[in-house]
Amino acid sequence: MILAVDAPHPDAVLFDNDGLLLDTESVWSRAEQDLFERRGRAFTSTNKLELVGQSAATAGEILARRLDEPGRAEQLIEELNDLVVAELERGVEAMVGARELLVALRERGTPLALVSNSPMVFVRRSLEIVGIEDSFDIILSAHEVAAPKPAPDPYLEACRRLGVEPGPNVFALEDSPSGVAAAVAAGLTVIGIPSVEGVALDEAHHLAESLRDQVVATQLVL
Repeated sequence: MILAVDAPHPDAVLFDNDGLLLDTESVWSRAEQDLFERRGRAFTSTNKLELVGQSAATAGEILARRLDEPGRAEQLIEELNDLVVAELERGVEAMVGARELLVALRERGTPLALVSNSPMVFVRRSLEIVGIEDSFDIILSAHEVAAPKPAPDPYLEACRRLGVEPGPNVFALEDSPSGVAAAVAAGLTVIGIPSVEGVALDEAHHLAESLRDQVVATQLVL
């Protein structure tokens, strides 16, 4: 990574979890496929694109429509959550460059937060499996705030807990349209790193191919 001495360091860096820091989108995909297969349905790439980064409530409504089970959004999400926690125990890996980036930012003393739409039990267990649960000053699930991503609430609350003012010098790293929308609405500078083919992150201020991309290093002044 190249040191850019003239640029101010970020006030804080906030990370999404699924598909951004950890390869948990593949875990969710296996669980979603199991959910569809239980009903004799094929889980397609179109289905996946609809679900990436969505809140539990929104995902539940999508599943209820696609599986022709009206009025069962809540039950479908409960079933999916059980499947995904079971799949998680089969293993998960950090995304390329995640460990190195976290170490570099922590060594510099940059405040760090993890901000996820996933349930806290899933978030904490995934971080434990990979061994990076102590890398963050705060870990926040959108289940703890009034409205999940794409609302700005999770990012605004994360900034409040970190003690930093939301603004362009706070960076958010996201891999989904709903996450990018949430961070932009919170007034943060957003680096988009798509993890699922076909996902467009047009609202992001910067785009990168991975956490190792020079775009990430330059924007975070590393």
